[in-house]
Amino acid sequence: MTEIIYKPIGIIHSPFKEQKGTPIQPTASDGKGEVEVFPEFSEGLQDLEEFSHIILIYHFHLSKKTSLKVKPFMDNRKHGIFSIRVRAPSRPNSIGMSIVRLNKIEKNILYIEDIDILEGTPLLDIKPFVPEFDNRNTTKTGWLNDNVYKLEKTKDDERFAK
Repeated sequence: MTEIIYKPIGIIHSPFKEQKGTPIQPTASDGKGEVEVFPEFSEGLQDLEEFSHIILIYHFHLSKKTSLKVKPFMDNRKHGIFSIRVRAPSRPNSIGMSIVRLNKIEKNILYIEDIDILEGTPLLDIKPFVPEFDNRNTTKTGWLNDNVYKLEKTKDDERFAK
């Protein structure tokens, strides 16, 4: 397999217009936004409003390079890209994922909060968040174990834009 092509199903609208200063995780954000699902996909939104949270899968459209070792936001050492949560856009496939609160749906517009995504980001897919399926009791959190306390204060500093 040499290539996989995805087409956006919508566009994410966000108060965050540039990388610098954007929250690095949805749990560290109080930002509100909208997800505009293209009309040809709006039928697929049926029953989604019954969920309080959804998973947005999107394309890091501003990602400029791929790096297999990067310095993540909450540490000063380089780590392998696959040991870094989806906030590092320098991935071989620039795919991001965020769990956001769904407030309401009007036609093809989803009103969300806890957004950590940039304005104009292409949306690839939406999935409902179900705690019984998606939560896990973890025993190891790797290098983040000593750094997770930094989450509330850490914002995007454009390190992946260069």
